[in-house]
Amino acid sequence: MLKELEYPFKPEYILKKRKSIKKRLLEEDGRSRITKRIAVLGGSTTHDVKEMLELFLLNAGIEPVFYESEYDQYWQDIMFDNPELISFSPDLLYIHTSSRNIKDFPTLKDSEEQIEALSERIYHSFEQIWDKAAQVYQCPIIQNNFEQPFYRLLGNADCSDIHGRLRFINGLNEKFAVYAQDHRNFHINDINYMASCYGLQKWADPFYWHMYKYACDIQAVPELAYNTANIIKSIYGKNQKAFVLDLDNTLWGGVVGDDGADHIEIGQETSMGQLYSEFQSYLKAHKDLGILLSVNSKNDEENALAGLNRPDSILKPEDFLVIKANWENKDRNIEAIAQELNIGTDSLVFVDDNPAERHIVESQVPGVKVPEVEDVTDFIRVLDRAGYFETTGLSEDDLKRNDMYKANAERRRQEMNYADYADYLRSLEMKAEIDAFSSVYMARIAQLTNKSNQFNLTTKRCSLADIEGYAADPHYITLYGKLTDKFGDNGVVSVVFGRQDEADAALFHIELWLMSCRVLKRDMEYAMMDALVMRCRERGIRRIKGYYYPTAKNGMVKEFYGAQGFAKTKEDADGSSEWEFGIPEKYEAKNKVIAVNGTCTNPVFGLYCRGIK
Repeated sequence: MLKELEYPFKPEYILKKRKSIKKRLLEEDGRSRITKRIAVLGGSTTHDVKEMLELFLLNAGIEPVFYESEYDQYWQDIMFDNPELISFSPDLLYIHTSSRNIKDFPTLKDSEEQIEALSERIYHSFEQIWDKAAQVYQCPIIQNNFEQPFYRLLGNADCSDIHGRLRFINGLNEKFAVYAQDHRNFHINDINYMASCYGLQKWADPFYWHMYKYACDIQAVPELAYNTANIIKSIYGKNQKAFVLDLDNTLWGGVVGDDGADHIEIGQETSMGQLYSEFQSYLKAHKDLGILLSVNSKNDEENALAGLNRPDSILKPEDFLVIKANWENKDRNIEAIAQELNIGTDSLVFVDDNPAERHIVESQVPGVKVPEVEDVTDFIRVLDRAGYFETTGLSEDDLKRNDMYKANAERRRQEMNYADYADYLRSLEMKAEIDAFSSVYMARIAQLTNKSNQFNLTTKRCSLADIEGYAADPHYITLYGKLTDKFGDNGVVSVVFGRQDEADAALFHIELWLMSCRVLKRDMEYAMMDALVMRCRERGIRRIKGYYYPTAKNGMVKEFYGAQGFAKTKEDADGSSEWEFGIPEKYEAKNKVIAVNGTCTNPVFGLYCRGIK
């Protein structure tokens, strides 16, 4: 990971040093990167966009292979089935257009009906390529919306008069947004917002368009590429999951241990207090989005809680899953927080106004994101533009994530009351829903394939389009597992899918088996195995082959198939292995504690779940 590629970065430096930056990135260990084929289809010159995008994606653990259209051939490439693009078979399409690609705008003589017809014609030309691309390539599509025109012929009336270019563009952007709302594999790259932040007059510098056919100022290209990379990272599960927050001069002004809870700056009494309250509201909104919040503060816990318990504090102690208010080094606290949440340190964003603390954490804890924040006036801008929590799909499980983690803490506390672990599992009164992939859970299933690293046998990464394709393929068996217990709903926590061998119909290949770490040691893997065997027997399948591909994080499942009764048939020098399971005539169910699909009795295996009410 290169710090100079994290926000806020210096565009001119990246543009100047792009070759040396790429060399340094490629010299890093690339085994943890995933490779994706990305087609960049441009309505303007895209060479620099592609080169900048490559740097940001490499830094995020994605190694891109690019197809780049000829200038302004984006529509033709898709609608006329360019053989080169078809042969490339992209994993993702990025359509890089701008207001410069709108050839016709309303004239002052046009009627309202003529203007609406023009808007529909332009929109339809885009809708055509989106629908055709979805049909042919079945992959995620990223489409720029339109930035505002850099002049207003009608002055302020340009936004309200039907003849105004500004109003016309706003109407097209709304049509794009409605399409995105209705198509889960379609994502808007909001260059309208970006150009506004950058400065519209500078962004739309006519010199770069007429000289080089650049859609924006050359210095804006890294910003554009970074924003696009955030969408791609989110699609492939490279987002962060949690904020870890300092308290003094981060969540409030002042030092609570010195000033006392009554005298820290928070609330509406001062302008500085209002800034900290606004920042707390920003964080609270992230919690509602499913982002986990924790505290890492050098403080006495009593003082920390007193500050959070102030009546005018937006964030309260119960909003945090873990509160580490002590005098330990913050890097050690970070590692402890990651362990308690059962997520990797690379899923954490550490926010602290103190540069010394930021440096220690960044140098000592692998992968943690440490944004450069020093002044509360800039906290929200830096965090928001960094794109740590870019949203390309929001599942029901995301919205319930904080409640799920709180319920996990309750489970851990109950576990301590049982001497016999099996008795503890039965006490949870677990119930599972296991079935073929359903449209209701498609987004969550895709999300799991991109975020689950430890309990993941092959770490195959899938987009939503991939998951939909597997579900529709008659050669595939797909299973999701949803788990609830007396403490709450864990959501979809396990995914298994694979294909029936076309040459040998009695053989089944498992392509992916994963499970969320928050339900480890709960016997859900046994319930999934039972369900997979049942589905295989229904198709006349007699043998199941499993594959394990080692990564830096999935060592815990190296012998997983052995525990399920598979025999190892092959192991390579790098640790990759193949396993095989022969389904016996009388299969003995492995799951003894989870009621599956509303019943404790499985008619195929005679499964009986003791202790389930």
